Amino acid sequence: MRTLVHHEAVPGHHFQLAIQMEAKELPYFRRRYAYAAGSAYVEGWALYAEQLAVENGWYEGDPVGHLGQLYGALFRARRLVVDTGLHAMKWTRQQAIDYGINPQEVDRYIVWPGQACAYMLGRLRIEALRDQARERLGDRFDIRQFHNVVLLTGDVPLTVLGQVVDDWVDSRRNAGSGAANAAP
Repeated sequence: MRTLVHHEAVPGHHFQLAIQMEAKELPYFRRRYAYAAGSAYVEGWALYAEQLAVENGWYEGDPVGHLGQLYGALFRARRLVVDTGLHAMKWTRQQAIDYGINPQEVDRYIVWPGQACAYMLGRLRIEALRDQARERLGDRFDIRQFHNVVLLTGDVPLTVLGQVVDDWVDSRRNAGSGAANAAP
């Protein structure tokens, strides 16, 4: 499915991790992913990448591809319910399976609480940061530069990413359209 390609390859994980590995500004151990902040940044970017495909019309003229994207979104919604059900509502493994998630996935959620939720929390945070940056910068907002900031920061906790984006927005506002246009 095309949505899986957007998630796993371009502009998803492959793109994101390749940029992180090539970011000379990052220390070696961060470029090589020796320290991972967690699922929210990495999986959040991948879900954000899936949404970028929708926002940019990449499914126009491809109803089968769009149906695949919608199926993926439905699957992610079911995972949120199952992850929450297992850990907050004390669901049994069988209840989670009966909700429509295959047993291997259910086992993953059992041993990794919150991991399925982290995907969506990361995506929503990146979208919120983008919307805040767009609102604060107005005509000076450049989506490409925003993506550069997010990707060149590498895998960090979402609070750190928020601070980096805030600093970038402040530098763009203070410098107008000068040198602050460059990515960090």
